[in-house]
Amino acid sequence: MIDKIKDLIAEAEAFTAQSKDEIEAFRIKFLGSKGLLKEFYGEIKNVANEQKKEFGQIVNQLKNTAQDKVNALKEELESKEEDKGVYGDLSRPGVPLQLGARHPISIVKNQIIDIFSRIGFNVSEGPEIEDDWHNFTALNLPEYHPARDMQDTFFIQTNPDILLRTHTSSVQVRYMEDNQPPIRTISPGRVYRNEAISARSHCFFHQVEGLYIDNNVSFADLKQTLQYFTTEMFGKSKIRLRPSYFPFTEPSAEIDVYWGLETESDYKITKGTGWLEIGGCGMVDPNVLKNCNIDSNEYSGFAFGVGVDRIAMLLYQISDIRLLSENDVRFLEQFKSAL
Repeated sequence: MIDKIKDLIAEAEAFTAQSKDEIEAFRIKFLGSKGLLKEFYGEIKNVANEQKKEFGQIVNQLKNTAQDKVNALKEELESKEEDKGVYGDLSRPGVPLQLGARHPISIVKNQIIDIFSRIGFNVSEGPEIEDDWHNFTALNLPEYHPARDMQDTFFIQTNPDILLRTHTSSVQVRYMEDNQPPIRTISPGRVYRNEAISARSHCFFHQVEGLYIDNNVSFADLKQTLQYFTTEMFGKSKIRLRPSYFPFTEPSAEIDVYWGLETESDYKITKGTGWLEIGGCGMVDPNVLKNCNIDSNEYSGFAFGVGVDRIAMLLYQISDIRLLSENDVRFLEQFKSAL
């Protein structure tokens, strides 16, 4: 009898199962109300007294072995089912990844950065919450200067010297304070103006401003740089520079690119002139260089700025600037293929 039980212990130890039914059949065979253990416990009274202890121990060993095997097989099977629930059928073909969408502002900004990086411009960034010195005073706009009214500003109520930057020229001031010429940098970023929101304007928008300072930099260098940019960005090389006024550049100009009059849309966006304004530019005022501890007798430079939102609206025929900030999925999904 003892040898038979030992054989059953070996059988229980070697048992494997692939389903709950097989495990249950094993449990019933060994541990069920009519199973082998019930039968062996009933035989104890028929075992000789000198063998009762050994017989009881071997029966208990069979019971423990069978119970441990049932528990182990159930745990293993449940683990496999859990993995299958999480990952599904691993033999099935993979689900294709959904291609995300880049925002049109990001697409255009990255294109502009790439264009200028090819001619040696690096990227500089700065805080959107700025102080009066970097946003105005250092840029030749001292307190009470009438030109400050050109930029309707969001001031921090508790501290009138702290404001939301109105242009990324403040980043250029910070860069000039920390770096000596030659300087060749562009400053992309979001800026804020206290303006009424409409289809054509918003209280925040995006700019990329450029700065180049070195020996003997001329207005001709500025024009050639802008010529290169418009050709690479729009495929149109005809530009014009109209005299204008900016406090931090002298002379200053508006940048127009000749868009053409080939379609009805061209007439609409250029108001029938064929010319489209894309930004402003000029030679850096010597006072700005002086405020940033750069010798204006030795160095000269130019600066320019273009509106990213305006270019995005132009390139993608977006009629309302508010679409760029409303996060409408139907609108953004149009740019899925644009990496």
